[in-house]
Amino acid sequence: MTKHSKIRKIIHMDLDAFFCAVEELEQENLKEKPFAVGGKPDERGVVSSCSYAARRFGVHSAMPMSQALKLCPELVIISPRHALYQKKSEQVMSILQNYSALIEQVSIDEAFLDVSDMSEDGDKIAQTIKNQIRSETNLSASFGIAQNKLLAKLANDVGKKRYREKNYPGSILLVVNGREAEFLAPLSVDMLWGVGKKTKLILMEMGIKTIGDLTKTPLNLLIQKFGKNGALLSQYANGIDDRPLEVNQDLKSISQEMTFSKDIMDRDVIRLELMEMSEMIGHRLRAHKVFASTIRLKIRYADFSTYTRQVHLSHPVDQDTIIFDTGLKLFNEFWDQRSKIRLIGLSATQLVEGFEQLSFWQNEADRERLLLNAVDKLKEKYGKNIVKKATKLDHKKEK
Repeated sequence: MTKHSKIRKIIHMDLDAFFCAVEELEQENLKEKPFAVGGKPDERGVVSSCSYAARRFGVHSAMPMSQALKLCPELVIISPRHALYQKKSEQVMSILQNYSALIEQVSIDEAFLDVSDMSEDGDKIAQTIKNQIRSETNLSASFGIAQNKLLAKLANDVGKKRYREKNYPGSILLVVNGREAEFLAPLSVDMLWGVGKKTKLILMEMGIKTIGDLTKTPLNLLIQKFGKNGALLSQYANGIDDRPLEVNQDLKSISQEMTFSKDIMDRDVIRLELMEMSEMIGHRLRAHKVFASTIRLKIRYADFSTYTRQVHLSHPVDQDTIIFDTGLKLFNEFWDQRSKIRLIGLSATQLVEGFEQLSFWQNEADRERLLLNAVDKLKEKYGKNIVKKATKLDHKKEK
């Protein structure tokens, strides 16, 4: 990273004991019990995930199920339900898409987000995401925040360990810029990426037990011992990791939801929320360079009954105004004006890439897109509140 490079803001999200957490939601009798998701012991099955109660007996993932039963004879074994886990994972990943267009999904329960363009502090962003995941899925997630993927992942690992006595950690740990060495120094060397059992053994023989010890080891000695991996070990030990996020481009939808602190019937509040959602959805469509063919509205009433309505557009769009007008029209047609609203949501679906606009509306649409792209850049640089629509300002004045 050069002297003038922008410091990145990377979040690592990891769902806590994901498979087990999903099973507890489906089977409440499992709560507080030692159980594991995985194969049968008589079929050489292994532990895919285990509850925190089971972990206290020494059970851990990738352990043979037969060994897990020896450590914890009362262990309940649950056969995995991958379709169910995938569905829950998609819900969580959809939530993450509300916060960044740059997401690297590492596994079914783990992802990196680049939120460098957001003005808020990384730990505050993580707290907001954590709350939304909990509110919408009842799942617990832990977060690490730092200037690169390596440090963010380590921060999450360290944060979870600090809450090892808690069933679901839900931890958030930020590595403050400029204090990376202080964070890394006391950590065991095998916490670094690339340090397995064999490498750890060699390092221990060299008297290297912590990452701090590794930073004091001459580079030429590490290269002599480990070849080119020695140089990589030195970089990682010093907190250097310039790898970009490997973004998955297979985006199926972009959505935004708002759960109100109290049930409401105020049409103006709903209208403003739909406007905010439309702007966020439009921004993410343009960031991904995709267009939406369908707009979907979701309403959850005070009694928690939930309904959706959608409309297929005459042509794919990425403009805030069209998304907002469509969403508001659906709301006006759908809401009975008598029921209090708990949640409102808006989604852009059936996404297409590189859509060529028809000439009769191209000029106007292109002008609006140029304006929106300029607004996007202002918001990315100065924060989302730097530009407000006149209707929002008028509404604030009236209050």
